[in-house]
Amino acid sequence: MNDLIEWRVKEAIGILTINNPPENYLFEPEFVSLPTMKTWTETPNLKGILIQGKGKHFSAGGDLRRLFEMVSNGERLEEKLAAGNAVIDHLIHTNLPLVAAIHGVCFGGGLEIALACDIKIAAENALFATPETGHGLLPGMGGTVRLPATVGKAKSMQLILTGDMISTEEAIRIGLIDVTVPRKEVLSYSFTLLHRMTKNLSSRIIRSVIEALRNSSTLPPDRAIAEETRIFCELAKEEYIRRLAEKESEK
Repeated sequence: MNDLIEWRVKEAIGILTINNPPENYLFEPEFVSLPTMKTWTETPNLKGILIQGKGKHFSAGGDLRRLFEMVSNGERLEEKLAAGNAVIDHLIHTNLPLVAAIHGVCFGGGLEIALACDIKIAAENALFATPETGHGLLPGMGGTVRLPATVGKAKSMQLILTGDMISTEEAIRIGLIDVTVPRKEVLSYSFTLLHRMTKNLSSRIIRSVIEALRNSSTLPPDRAIAEETRIFCELAKEEYIRRLAEKESEK
């Protein structure tokens, strides 16, 4: 299973590639084992993660044949879905900026992975859809939670119930994606943006900023501000100690 996902690190940026072309179907909801994902994201001094698809498409979503095979074999589908959600949850809680570089189709489970990313950059001719209802299903990897948080409940209801495919132009209009660029520039633009945001900062600072920003959308405002204060004070103490040591070394 893990050979369908590639991982490499370039200039402190982790690049995760869905490697099951041409459609880049996700073989199982747990598209990477959680221990493997933890090993990757614990790379020393990692500063960000870019997610892309190999070849023509980002991902056409889950492999339905494999899904129904799991059902017919009596495998515990609920546990499989929970494992897939745990992988995405772990990615988010690495507290690193997550960027999705989207080209071709971004459907179903592929879209749910993209929705977990902080910044979504798409080719001008990319296509988006949540087609699960057409197969007697519904999004099962956070789509019914993260899509409304991104585009609102009304638009999410329309997209999920109709299964309509939308263009990049429509996706950017409703706030599903953040930036659109020519197809040939998607990967280079995404990497350059992520590298520019992080190159002059330590992993510690980056993770602290992302943690505080995530708190703003997951905690009540008073708790989020209290956590911001706590993080600020921790950083101030660390910076004071660093500067003190630097002065001592100069004597």
